[in-house]
Amino acid sequence: MSKTVLIIIISVAVLFMGMMGAGFFILWNKISQVPVDPSKVAEMSVEEEENVIGPLYPLNTMIVNLSDDGGKRYLRVTMALELSDPESVDTIESRLPQIRDAVLMILPTKTYDDVSTTDGKIALRNQIMEKINTLMTKGRVNNIYFTEFVVQ
Repeated sequence: MSKTVLIIIISVAVLFMGMMGAGFFILWNKISQVPVDPSKVAEMSVEEEENVIGPLYPLNTMIVNLSDDGGKRYLRVTMALELSDPESVDTIESRLPQIRDAVLMILPTKTYDDVSTTDGKIALRNQIMEKINTLMTKGRVNNIYFTEFVVQ
């Protein structure tokens, strides 16, 4: 290959790269000058607020026998309570024995078939949440997250 062909190829490549850079620069300037619709900004902030979770209070692991025939299956569950506000933590801590008792009264009534499906776990979560919310004097439990759920 001769030197002139090599110089032409390099020149074309440099020119092409320069045109690409200029094109991206112009495109970037045009995009940054587009006016933002305030209603879309408000929608974005509402979506971000919906994704914010409240304070979490982890409960210790609980192990219970399930009510299957023969009582050979057991459930080991760890959960975290999502609270409505930080002041609810004081209520949870003061009522922790009652809350653990309520959960330990609900769990052994379940069979393997009750807790083996996703719908069963959701129903269990709702039942526990309703029971705990009846014990709350200030604030409430917005959600329960199972961080461990083992059935054997």
